[in-house]
Amino acid sequence: MADREIQVAQDKVASGALSDLPLDPSPLLQIRGLTKAFPGVKALSNVDFTVRRGEIHALMGENGAGKSTLIKVLTGVYQREGGDISLDGRPIDARTPEEAQRLGISTVYQEVNLIPYRSVAENICLGRQPTRAGMIHWKRIRERAQRALSRLGIPADVTEPLSNYSIAIQQLVAIARALDISAQLLILDEPTSSLDAREVKQLFAVMRQLKSEGLGIIFVTHFLDQVYEISDRITVLRNGQLVGEYEAKALSRLELISRMMGKELSEWELKSVSTPRPKSSGKPLLELRKLARKGSLSPIDLEISPGEVVGLAGLLGSGRTETARLIFGIDHADQGELLLDGSAAALRSPRDAIRLKLGFCPEDRKMEAIIPNLSVRENIVLALQASQGWVRYVSGTKQLALAEQFIKALNIVTPNSEQPVRLLSGGNQQKVILARWLASHPRLLLLDEPTRGIDVGAKLEIEKLMARLTVEGMAILFISSDLEEIVRNSHRVVVLRDRSKVAELSHEQISETSIMQAIAASR
Repeated sequence: MADREIQVAQDKVASGALSDLPLDPSPLLQIRGLTKAFPGVKALSNVDFTVRRGEIHALMGENGAGKSTLIKVLTGVYQREGGDISLDGRPIDARTPEEAQRLGISTVYQEVNLIPYRSVAENICLGRQPTRAGMIHWKRIRERAQRALSRLGIPADVTEPLSNYSIAIQQLVAIARALDISAQLLILDEPTSSLDAREVKQLFAVMRQLKSEGLGIIFVTHFLDQVYEISDRITVLRNGQLVGEYEAKALSRLELISRMMGKELSEWELKSVSTPRPKSSGKPLLELRKLARKGSLSPIDLEISPGEVVGLAGLLGSGRTETARLIFGIDHADQGELLLDGSAAALRSPRDAIRLKLGFCPEDRKMEAIIPNLSVRENIVLALQASQGWVRYVSGTKQLALAEQFIKALNIVTPNSEQPVRLLSGGNQQKVILARWLASHPRLLLLDEPTRGIDVGAKLEIEKLMARLTVEGMAILFISSDLEEIVRNSHRVVVLRDRSKVAELSHEQISETSIMQAIAASR
């Protein structure tokens, strides 16, 4: 497809020329009495769920509510223990993901599960390549892939490696692949978590087009604005049980959150977690003086005092995570210096940072933080044990006491401290990572997107914990893509753009508008 044709197709979708069809009252997907249990956990209990043709249906709930389990049962990853599922009026029982795809159910996950070094065409047809005389028919693969992209108006060359394109385009290619099997039901599991506003708009245009063609779409997300922008209906789960199904336009945000959490919330609780002022304006705990790393971060000055939350704001790729990695000794600076308590500190590795009482909760908890096959207890004591060295072993009795202490203090939902951490919800895994660092008594805690991909209730708990820790004198560097979170929780805000510091805001200067103006301002 020529560039002009691609632009025309995208403009047509974005302008609403493909108008929304009225909802078909007959259900496409109907689930009744779905039940699934794991050792010590009733993941789903008698859950009903319905998706209609030409509908975008948001599936909402706190971490651990049962959303992922429902999707995995529906797509054949898990086998149900009770209940009935029908698709297009026919009973189904997918035993594998491949069987679910043959039935017309496709899933696109938060992490793009494609092969980056293979071409776009190969990724779209992977596992179902057409052949001729026993050989792969490359011309047909390219033609089929081009039709799939043209249908969605995706501006990509099917012969180029997938890695040549942005995460947003890769996400759309994953959707094109999902639709290549003539799917009737499309499941989008946190598809926008790594996209910026422009890319989200592009994805939503594609979703509206698919809706107009009669597909049923299940949309799982933690972004409330997006739920109300794109969804027709909302189903809420809590603790593995159905709370209710609602029309999106008839359910207020406050009511939605109350149903997700199982308790009433005032507007103040929803929008404000009071962050106390720093105890003093004394000597900073941490100072960065022209600290820089070639290709990652331009020279930056930064100070954090005890009892202070400094927010680090900026778009993806602005240098936020790179700053945290330099402070924690994961990456090494090419120039500048880092001072702790006024003295130069050489952080050659995270081991040095831990020894100096620094803690770091990374953005990617699954790849860089949790040890999935270890228990909750073992994950919690890791940093403490590392700080003491393996000669000074933390006794089993102390490990158990620490684990029980933080399970209770942070309200970690787990049957017991010996539960493998991989079986916990994302929000509870995040709390385990926080517990790991709190057990080592850090003076400075680096939090990189600590609330990403977790529910509203867990976010509030983490924000309240941050406020409590600063009262006790801890310094916190808080990185978040959510400007409202930054404004709500920070004493000062450092704004980054293109790997450079462009502004520093404090007190009454801090607002979403001032941060966005700093990001957008010309040099």
